[in-house]
Amino acid sequence: MLTMAYIGNGKSTNRYHLPFSLKTENVKVKTIYSRHENSSWDKVPGVHYTTNLEDIWNDPEIQLVAICLPSSLHFKFAKLSLENGKNTLVEKPFTETAEEARELFELAKSKNLLVQCYQNRRYDSDFLTAQKIIESGMIGELLEVEMHYDYFRPEVPENSTEFSASSSYLYGHGCHTIDQVLSYFGDPDSIHYDVRQLLGPNRMNDYFDLDFYYSKIKVSVKSSYFRIKPRPSFVLYGKKGMFIKQEKDRQEEHLKLFYMPTNPDFGIDTPEHYGTVTYIDADGLYHEEKVVSEIGDYSHVYEGLYESIINGKDKTVKDEETIRQLEILEEGIQSIKY
Repeated sequence: MLTMAYIGNGKSTNRYHLPFSLKTENVKVKTIYSRHENSSWDKVPGVHYTTNLEDIWNDPEIQLVAICLPSSLHFKFAKLSLENGKNTLVEKPFTETAEEARELFELAKSKNLLVQCYQNRRYDSDFLTAQKIIESGMIGELLEVEMHYDYFRPEVPENSTEFSASSSYLYGHGCHTIDQVLSYFGDPDSIHYDVRQLLGPNRMNDYFDLDFYYSKIKVSVKSSYFRIKPRPSFVLYGKKGMFIKQEKDRQEEHLKLFYMPTNPDFGIDTPEHYGTVTYIDADGLYHEEKVVSEIGDYSHVYEGLYESIINGKDKTVKDEETIRQLEILEEGIQSIKY
């Protein structure tokens, strides 16, 4: 059994972590810390809620601590957790800088502990389905990938009068898609950055378009707050065809409706959400057909942590992937345009 605690009792813990850790076999949630006793989230039966961090540090049963706090606090509390002898899971973005990440990884190594970023989006249905199409060979040799993560929330940047790197759109959402790129395609040969504050100086970063180049393959990651109709989640182009997946993974959609992973159809696409593959086969015949989506499941993060901490298996998110992602985020912010 892997016994764990959370630091933070807000939306991150309750919406994106607990529904998956609680359903994971061999994982026990023992303690949740918050500075304040009152919370709008319902308490989980059997879990100890506390405002005293020592309840976590002094509990020898707790093997893993998840840091679910604002990103500006990730480094401070992850370091504190490691110094107190706890394996540590950190929400994304992992830290504010690559240098901070390196320090945490070195500290964990010196204490024979695990520290890892919570990259749950590796288990998005649309991302897994795109991988299935690439590996099937139906569209031939891969040439280009487009990944979009769009919103229509113009009031958010319009109401913003300050800019900070850690609270930027690039940090907050690029940490999803950039990790997907690095985890599947590896470190690129080069990157072109187009990071913007569309409303001008001293406003929030509300747009980014990053192009990753891998020999013949170009992978584009694009996001905006001003897309009244979102672009497709994934578009793949190959020498023999293409695949388009309009709809994103539905786990977040269901979580927002408090439709939990305990439901058998949680997060699962129905036919209207399926992507379409179009290709020419070996006989020169044209095909256009729906592709049944792979099933996404964020609980795989916790299954991997159990295997790493209890059974000594390799971490699912490599240290170098996290460091490279943060280098890319830092480079992107430095390139910002108005």
